[in-house]
Amino acid sequence: MKVQSILIFFAVSVIMTQFFSSCSKPNQEESLSQIKPNVIIILADQWRAQEVGYMGNTQIKTPNLDKLASQSLIFENAITTMAVCAPWRASFLTGQYPLTHGVFYNDKPLPNKALTMAEIYQEQGYATGYIGKWHLNGHARDEHPFSARDLPVPKDRRQGFDYWKVREVTHNYNNSFYFDENDVKHTWEGYDVFPQTDSAISYIQKNKEHPFVLMLSYGPPHDPYFSAPKEYQDMYDESKLEVRPNVPIAFQDSARKVMAGYYAHASAIDFAIGNLLDALDKAGVADNTILVFTSEHGDMLMSKGVLKKQRPYDEAIKVPLLVRYPAKFGAKSRNVKDPIGTPDLLPTLLGLSNISAPESIEGKDFSSELFAGKDLGNEAALIMLPVPFHEWKFQNGGREYRGIRTKRYTYVKDLKGPWLLYDDEKDPYQENNLVNNPEVKDLQNQLEAILLEKLKATNDTFLPADDYMTQYNYLYDMQDSVREANYMEVNR
Repeated sequence: MKVQSILIFFAVSVIMTQFFSSCSKPNQEESLSQIKPNVIIILADQWRAQEVGYMGNTQIKTPNLDKLASQSLIFENAITTMAVCAPWRASFLTGQYPLTHGVFYNDKPLPNKALTMAEIYQEQGYATGYIGKWHLNGHARDEHPFSARDLPVPKDRRQGFDYWKVREVTHNYNNSFYFDENDVKHTWEGYDVFPQTDSAISYIQKNKEHPFVLMLSYGPPHDPYFSAPKEYQDMYDESKLEVRPNVPIAFQDSARKVMAGYYAHASAIDFAIGNLLDALDKAGVADNTILVFTSEHGDMLMSKGVLKKQRPYDEAIKVPLLVRYPAKFGAKSRNVKDPIGTPDLLPTLLGLSNISAPESIEGKDFSSELFAGKDLGNEAALIMLPVPFHEWKFQNGGREYRGIRTKRYTYVKDLKGPWLLYDDEKDPYQENNLVNNPEVKDLQNQLEAILLEKLKATNDTFLPADDYMTQYNYLYDMQDSVREANYMEVNR
């Protein structure tokens, strides 16, 4: 009788345990949050790779990014395929090259049919959010080039992002306005980086129970260079800043001035990122969040005597790229030296998220190499400028080009043939052009072969700019199409 009672008690205990166990099973949404990582992309505009403390710059103050780098994969050669705002964004969101998605010129629209990051993640049960600068709505052929920059982006043009606090484009970072999901106009009070970050923190807190993908897109440190809050401007004395050796003497004072303002923007962003990192910890989702910090392109900042981007030099094409994912990579940093291009970012993020890349994506998924603790095994990243425009239009010396950036070399050709060849290891400031030098003939031939292979793989026949503008039914802005009649015959 005693044994029977014990057996009955044991059986009842098993049944009750199973019952309560089944009752306490998480719902499907909670299971997703345990399996699927969140994804947050912090995008700065025009922040070049050289201007962060963790890459050895001792005069810029980026303590929060330096801390983030100590816990992240550090990509030493993150290369923007096309160093301009809208083309980078389109390539990042689609995983395609500019001549595939068609955004190779600012303020041209990314087609509605494009399959984008947000739409792919949505299919996997993710919430999607976007805050800040968009720059992919563009304008109609017969409208003024900048006509859509102050208008709301229609719902069907948001490419799968549901949570929406967005301005198409602005370079006024103080008391700027934006539109919400219902096209209602609001104002970011003060320096917009800070309230935009607050909005991102709120989004994280509200969505921490299920997987989400969030893109936080800042406007600075893109010019204007002198509009950061005064406390950050006061952090830098332009007279004490050192410029890169490839800044001509005549431009060094100007370089120091713009660098001080540029650094002020960067340090303000760094402060905001610190708040975001703290919020991830407090929300308890930091470990299972893939956090990306990067930029669209760099800024010459008077290197070679010029400002801004489009050019094929490291100041313009190399961008910072940090990827932190503690659940898979731990909390230690690791340097990745092989180059990675813009179209590779989306498929790699999808791979890290255990999501198969759709066939529309042209970039490579390097997640397997990253999970294995290896370098990428990628020989080179493609760089291009199908159509020069705006500050580097034809009449300002702009030219079409295609090129590659390897771990060590930069090789570029224009329509007239080989143009640039730099040994970036021996010549980090790209002051000694080796192109067509007999002593590096074999090297140049090797780089040419790699470039031709890249162009063939992307169906790029490297045509003059006019051909692409006609093919996509685009109009040039202002005087961008004006160039010398004998352009092809002029000697360099």
